[in-house]
Amino acid sequence: MNERPKIICILPAFNEQGKIGKVVSKVTATGLVDKIVVADDCSTDNTYNEAIEAGAHVIRHDVNMGVGAGIRNGLMYGKQKGYDIAVIMSGDDQHEPKELPEVLNPLINKEADFIQGSRRLKGGKTVDAPLFRQITTRLFSLFFTVITGQRITDGTNGFRGFYLSILDDEHINLEQSWLNTYELEPYLLYKVVKSPKYRVVEKPITIYYRGETKEYSKMKPFRDWWRIARPLVFLALRIRR
Repeated sequence: MNERPKIICILPAFNEQGKIGKVVSKVTATGLVDKIVVADDCSTDNTYNEAIEAGAHVIRHDVNMGVGAGIRNGLMYGKQKGYDIAVIMSGDDQHEPKELPEVLNPLINKEADFIQGSRRLKGGKTVDAPLFRQITTRLFSLFFTVITGQRITDGTNGFRGFYLSILDDEHINLEQSWLNTYELEPYLLYKVVKSPKYRVVEKPITIYYRGETKEYSKMKPFRDWWRIARPLVFLALRIRR
């Protein structure tokens, strides 16, 4: 019998004190992942210690580099340590760890190569989302679908899982410095969606927007939405690769 693939969970985090420990504990309780890595992007609060105390391995940036750099470092760690599958979730408790089977099982059963979480599919949902966020996430998904020619219902959703062997593809280069902030995730999704080699499947998941409005996101309007959109523009126009 084949052994179950080794699974690593990557949680990017910046100033998530009071949240990151809960997320690590909830992911651990599922018993579905073999390692949890918190990518601490130079937090100024107690994120580092809280993650360590909850049982995570922490990769800490000495300077603030961006969420993309954190995810990339977590993925490179996973490859170096011989993990087969990476699952990425939010470090701020937006995602529901109990939904990990929805994302991981198709990969474990070799029914897909890349799973993209979607709050838009039947069975998925959004809890307490501000209207602006509902509009912008829908617009981005429409833009992604038009640019790629492949329907994606929730392109900004950070809950995803995939085989780390995808990163060996010569057409995928996460090491580029322009991917350090919000660009890396849409870049990777664009690459796998456009390649005929990968089976990309969306699965329904839940997103929670917790706390005060100012806590919903650390993103700054316009500047960071351009950072999310520009990988699609650059790749479609072949400005970047």
